[in-house]
Amino acid sequence: MAINVNTVYTTVLTILNKEQRGYLTPFEFNNVANQVQLEVFEKFFEDYNQYIRMPKTNVEFASRMDHIREEFQVFEKTDNASNDPVATTNVYDQPADLHRFGSASWNKGTNSPPIEIVSNRDYDQLKLSPLIQPTNNFPVAKYQQDKLTVFPSPTTFANTDVTFNYMRKPSTVRWGYQVGALGQFTYDPTVFGPDLLNANGGLVQNISPNFTTATSQALTIVTPGVTTGITINTLNPAATGLTLSFSINNGQIDQLQINNPGTGYSNGDTISFDGNSFGQSGVIAVCTFSASSFNSGSTFGSTNFEISDSQQTEVILEILKYSGVIIRDPQIVQAASQELAQEEVNSKR
Repeated sequence: MAINVNTVYTTVLTILNKEQRGYLTPFEFNNVANQVQLEVFEKFFEDYNQYIRMPKTNVEFASRMDHIREEFQVFEKTDNASNDPVATTNVYDQPADLHRFGSASWNKGTNSPPIEIVSNRDYDQLKLSPLIQPTNNFPVAKYQQDKLTVFPSPTTFANTDVTFNYMRKPSTVRWGYQVGALGQFTYDPTVFGPDLLNANGGLVQNISPNFTTATSQALTIVTPGVTTGITINTLNPAATGLTLSFSINNGQIDQLQINNPGTGYSNGDTISFDGNSFGQSGVIAVCTFSASSFNSGSTFGSTNFEISDSQQTEVILEILKYSGVIIRDPQIVQAASQELAQEEVNSKR
């Protein structure tokens, strides 16, 4: 199970604030959290290399090798070459999210044999011998500049010729929030999506023109395209699910919040409120979605750590270590470093 980003942030703040040592802003936390997640992720590979050389045990739950493999499996992927739009030579681009190359398979051979990666020097030697020439069932490749040049070269090409097995990087950690009436940061648990509207985000500032003499209406939930007098014009006809919290006071719309963000909406989509349905004849109030209406242009939406919750203690201690640097408190750096060192010693015994 992944580590909940809000659990980590609130724990870090609790420890920092216990003795009034300082405060870590969401911006600082997100930057530090991503650095720490990447450090822990990269350490898996170093630990794996070390455990291979250590005495092994097959006892259930005690095998360090099995534990590391459990950590890896979340990030392991299999995908075809990513040539855009399609491959036209025997040079195949690796997937865009590849972080650590594992292996590659040649799908033109029987049962998709593995591709042997060779250096330029080794390939030059292969060419000199008629007995060890590459074939579809025994392919070789040169791996340079994030591309595989595969031999033998086929006569027809497709991105599906090569399948990569690799590790991707963890997704970017994000503690999303909205700013409350008193300026406080309120956690937004909505799963971050770049094109997702901000759940509970306000839209009043996006209304132009507004009503001036409309009939007052208490706060209520409405659905554009369903509620009488409220229509939506979207670039994507498949956009669906949006509901709004809507009220009218002093003759104009004074509250307009996203109740359910739905899916498929875009920057520039508009919501129209027909004044004939709200006591102001001949006037149409229009709300236009802007970049700040979506997660990618705001602070809304959260993404948890992808490393497993067995790493939660290490993650919190590492963040505290960086926090001590940020708030210039050497005692926090020292305490966190000592805990990390002790944990490292215990894990390597």
